[in-house]
Amino acid sequence: MGFIVFEEEAFNYLDAQLENFVKRMDRIRERSEDKTMNKWLDTQDVCQTLNICPRTVQTLRDNGTLAYTQISHKTYYKP
Repeated sequence: MGFIVFEEEAFNYLDAQLENFVKRMDRIRERSEDKTMNKWLDTQDVCQTLNICPRTVQTLRDNGTLAYTQISHKTYYKP
């Protein structure tokens, strides 16, 4: 195992840059956690939230009003 030698000034600079990076990542994580609807919704959730029937959800999906994805024959909608 070898040793790497840093000048104190270079080490302090690197340490400050790493600390700034960690702070930025924490802010990004906090912003994403602050979203009240950060999960995809299934058809039942959409029907209950919007107080509409499944056929209306289908129509909104067909005309492109609702963003969605299908996984294993189950449809999920982006909040």
